[in-house]
Order: sequence, then structure tokens, then C-alpha cells
Amino acid sequence: FGICALLVVTVTLSPVTAAAWNGHDVTGEDVYPPLWDLAPENLLDFPVKDNKIVISAWNYHDRLGVYKSLLNASAKYFSAFGSQSSGNILWGLPLQHGWQFRTGRLADPSGVTSCGYENGELLCLSVRSWWSCMNYYLAIIPFLGAVEAGLFGELPYEIEILPPEEQKDDFCYSVKDCWSRMPKLMDDWKAFFEYLLSTEHKAVSSASFSSFKLDDALGLMWKAHTTSIAYALPKFQDSLKYLSGPEANFGEDWANAVDFIAATHFSTDLLTTNNFQAFLPQRMLVEGDVITFISDFSPEQNRVLVTLRALHGANKLTGGLLLKLWQKAMSTEEGRKRGRKLIESVTSS
Repeated sequence: FGICALLVVTVTLSPVTAAAWNGHDVTGEDVYPPLWDLAPENLLDFPVKDNKIVISAWNYHDRLGVYKSLLNASAKYFSAFGSQSSGNILWGLPLQHGWQFRTGRLADPSGVTSCGYENGELLCLSVRSWWSCMNYYLAIIPFLGAVEAGLFGELPYEIEILPPEEQKDDFCYSVKDCWSRMPKLMDDWKAFFEYLLSTEHKAVSSASFSSFKLDDALGLMWKAHTTSIAYALPKFQDSLKYLSGPEANFGEDWANAVDFIAATHFSTDLLTTNNFQAFLPQRMLVEGDVITFISDFSPEQNRVLVTLRALHGANKLTGGLLLKLWQKAMSTEEGRKRGRKLIESVTSS
């Protein structure tokens, strides 16, 4: 464990970053993704056509509604871990999506269309956006896995996901379609939701659904999460060409870091996720941005970029051995607890 502890302490938890995070507190409306209150509350709030619930996955409002439906349908299982569903570990998904939207990462980076821009189609999610495409696999796939698992009960209609205008073959559009094309992804997400559902009959009362181990639930969720990213990364490699060099590097650095975070079964509840997202870059990186010296970024935001770059570089240099060592250290519950404490120390007061 010493190697991994040294990795986190020296690279991730720098004194500057730790001091800033310790003093950070997220309150008020900023705690939720942009336009959260306007998103559909449940599946029957989406339009129904030809006996199908129709969801436009390339519209921010609809994709946010998919997340909101997931949060609402799973809320009872996490009631023991925080008030007003704040302890639901699915919060990490819509909060990441909200950060991407707020920072312009879901807009058309090629500039060919007005998709995602304030002076054009603000709520449009561009299929040319690397972030938007990657997020599809952390939104629609989990959602359809939940549908298949029975999280929403018996639905009166089938689900239809509308395709993008380009790259239609890179995505799937229904439970049946996704099962046939990417069964491993669907199976992993279904397993997570089936685990939640399996605890329902064990509950003593309708208000008590905490009979599962949070560590087990986090393990299943992170397994599905990393499987989605691993599947999508090579598929959308070409989409990085639309981004600046610094932004493309940051995207790949962030995807690499998720594997390290996942190994600790880190909790992605509402407040914890918000605390960590506060120091992600609040705009797209552009040519000329040199990490550590980006003038309109805080020292902490610059430090995070350096951290992610160093972690990715070290993992590549060792041929992935660094991640394997970290995962081995995190293979026990006690190891994961220590790993989480190292990470969580940056948000503790």
C-alpha cells in the first residue's frame, strides 16, 4: 500500500490543492446541474409516439431528464445515506454532464454548426463533441440497463432513443439494440441496478432500503462506469481531432484518472462530487494554454491539470503497471477505505 499512498500524497493531494478543497463548500442552486428543475421528472414526462417513449439523447434537456428519472427511481435505496437523495451515488453522472454543459464541452467543437452555442441551439449536444459522445455511454447505456433490470417497473411503452444526424452506427437506440451490440456494457449496468432491486424484498419497511453494503453497490457501479469508458475511448478517438491539443490531452487524462478513482469505490454522492468538480477547468482548454500557467485558472485548477497529466504519463510509462499496482492495493475493503481517506482528505474541514 505504501507505493500507492505515496502516489496519491505526492501527486494528487498537493498542499495547495488540499488547502483549497478544505475550505470549499457547495451550497444553494449551484449544487445541481444547470436547468435541473426543468428536466423531466420521470419517464412518462417524455413524449409518447407510436406507443413508444421518445427520448432525444442529443438534447441536453432530455439527457438530463434521463438522469433525473434514474435518480428519482433509485432514491429510496439510498435514503439512509443522506437527506433529499443527497446520498445517491448516481449523482456523479448528471453532475459530470452538467459541468460539461456549463463549460461548453458539449457544443460542436468544429464550429461548423451552432449546436450547443448560446447564439444557436443552446440545448443541442453535438455528436462531434468527444465529451458528448463519451457521456452517451454514461447516460443512455446505464438508463437502458436500469430499464432492463426493472428499476422503473413494468412500463406501458417501449423506449426509443432518437439517433444523431451523424455517426449513427456508433450508438444504440433501444434495450434490444444495445443488448445485441454491446452486451457486456448492458450486463454490467443491469447488474448494478439488479443489486439495488434485490435489497427491496429484504427491507423491513418501505422506508428502509439500506440492507445493501454501500461498498458493494459502489463496486458494481464503478465496474460498469469504467467498462463504459473503456468501450467508448477507442470508438471516439477520431473525435479528439476537433479539440485543441491541451483539451484533447485533458480529456484523455481525465478518462485515465477515473480508473484510479474507481478502484477506491469512491462515493459519488451529491456533495462529494460537487466538492471535487469545483476545481476542474471551468472552460475549454485552447491552444496556448500551458498547464500550471493558465492565467484565468486558479492555482488549484492548474494543479489539478498537472496532477492528471502526471498520473496519465506515469501510467503510460509503466505500461499500465501503475494502475495495476493501485488496483491491487485497493482489492480489499480496508485498502479501499485507506484509498478513499487519502482522496477525501482534500474535502474535509
